[in-house]
Amino acid sequence: QLFAKELGVECEFYVIADWGKKFLELDTKMIDAVWNGMTITEEALLNASVSNPYVINAQVVVMKADKLADYPDAESMKDLIFAVENGSAGQDAAVALGAENIVPVQDQAAALMEVASGTSESCVIDLTMANALTGAGKQYSDLAIAFELTTEYYGIGFRKGSDMTEKVNELMAKWMADGTLDALATKYNVALVK
Repeated sequence: QLFAKELGVECEFYVIADWGKKFLELDTKMIDAVWNGMTITEEALLNASVSNPYVINAQVVVMKADKLADYPDAESMKDLIFAVENGSAGQDAAVALGAENIVPVQDQAAALMEVASGTSESCVIDLTMANALTGAGKQYSDLAIAFELTTEYYGIGFRKGSDMTEKVNELMAKWMADGTLDALATKYNVALVK
């Protein structure tokens, strides 16, 4: 919203039903930017004009808190059933772990519900979401983070050749310097790339 205001445009939020098709939606002009939680990957760099990284994130394994002691390391989890958002960095992390039972679902919220309901034994989701929704006093109080599998960086994706990438990079640098992004990072509990 802050960027849109600065650019003098109206910001409209759109939920991508299938995260694996985010670049198709960008190319077909269903959306103008892939913003929320887009990990900078080789695929992203090939399919979009990607901003400088702005948030540090991680992919984490989430499971029932009372099962954590049964799985002392990531290696011991390979045979579990993992729910993952289809086409996500979480899915990539589960594959890299060597998990053999991966259940792709629509989004990270669905992955958490799979674990909460017992349909899946674990899920791989963003650390930011896991911190916001799991643990004592939160929506999924009986779920907890078992392990961090990867560290990654979020960027903003625009169509190839877009002049928006450069403008967003300039604004991010300005707001990083004057503390504007620090205030937003505190408000939304994310870690900025410094």
